[in-house]
Amino acid sequence: MDIEVAAAPEVVWALVTDITRTGEWSPESTGGAWRGGADGPAVGARFVGSNRHGPMRWRTHCTVVECTEPKAFAFTVAENGMTWGWRLEPTTAGTRLTQWRDRTGRLTLLARIAVASGVLGKDRETLMVDGMRRSLEAIKATAEA
Repeated sequence: MDIEVAAAPEVVWALVTDITRTGEWSPESTGGAWRGGADGPAVGARFVGSNRHGPMRWRTHCTVVECTEPKAFAFTVAENGMTWGWRLEPTTAGTRLTQWRDRTGRLTLLARIAVASGVLGKDRETLMVDGMRRSLEAIKATAEA
């Protein structure tokens, strides 16, 4: 999923790689904190993400797996094997920002129970796609402000 942002890739990069600010634009993430001595994006850097959906609250343990400034940033979530990423491409108007995700690992038992029970929503896929769209729109608004 992508969006055109009227801002330079460096501006957009600074936003999408600042995991402490994800709660400003994500409908589910409430932010993150670097761990293990990391203080910013780099391959191998680890962070803990905080999330919420209705009354549910949980943390994720993430590792940066791709970090090429200002072109690509991705991290893998230990709990569900999902990799989330961003691609940034310069355009004549600014930046084409693409958010993507890929689940190559297995869900933990707790994650499987949460999904199967419907506590995270009856149609999790629809919620995740809508969350990506809303996040892209919010990042665009922030970058262009």
